[in-house]
Amino acid sequence: MKDQQGSNRNISSGTIAALSAAVVAVSGGVAWLTSQSGNPPTPINPSQSIKQPAQQGSNTRPGVEQTANIYWLRSNEKNLELVPQPVKIAAAQPQQALENIFQTLLAGPTEGTNSTTIPNGTKLLGLKMENNEIHVNLSEDFTSGGGSSSMMGRVGQIVYTATTFNPKAKVYIEVNGQPIQVLGGEGVEIQQPMTRDSFQANYPL
Repeated sequence: MKDQQGSNRNISSGTIAALSAAVVAVSGGVAWLTSQSGNPPTPINPSQSIKQPAQQGSNTRPGVEQTANIYWLRSNEKNLELVPQPVKIAAAQPQQALENIFQTLLAGPTEGTNSTTIPNGTKLLGLKMENNEIHVNLSEDFTSGGGSSSMMGRVGQIVYTATTFNPKAKVYIEVNGQPIQVLGGEGVEIQQPMTRDSFQANYPL
C-alpha cells in the first residue's frame, strides 16, 4: 500500500511540473511576440469610420464661369449678318452651360441694334452633346412665320450659338424630337447635320 501511495505522489508531482513548464513556455512566447512587434495591438473602435481620400481633378465644381457667344442678327444695307454677343455663363458642365445660353437666345435681345428671327415663344425642349455632335430640340413655334430670309437667319443663330464651344461640331436641329427637313412655307430645305462651314456655303443671308 505504501508503494502505491508513493507512486501516486510521484505521478502528481510530475504532472504538475509538466504543466508549469507549459505555462512558462506560453508566457515566454507571448512576451517574445510582444517584444518583436514593438507596439501592443490597437483595439478596434466599432464607432470609428474610415475616411476615403478626396478625389483630385474633379470637373464637377458648381458655378464654373465660362465665356461664350450668343448669335444675333443685324441688318446691313443688303442682307443680314450674324453678330456674336459675348456672355459669361456659370455652369458645372458644358451641356448645362449651353442650355443656359440657349435660354438667353430664345428670350431675345434686350438692348442694342441686334435682332432675332426666332419666333417669340420658341422653347428649348432638349439639348444633347455627344462626341462631336449637338442635338437641339425646339418647340414647334420655331417653324412659324417669316420668309426664306427669316428662316435662314434663325437657322444660322441656332447653328452658331450651338457651336460656341466647338466651332467644328455638327448640329442637328429638331422640332418636337424630329429632325427638320423643310422649314417654312417657302420650303427651305434643311440639310442635316449642319456645320458653320456648310451653313455659310448653302444658306447665304
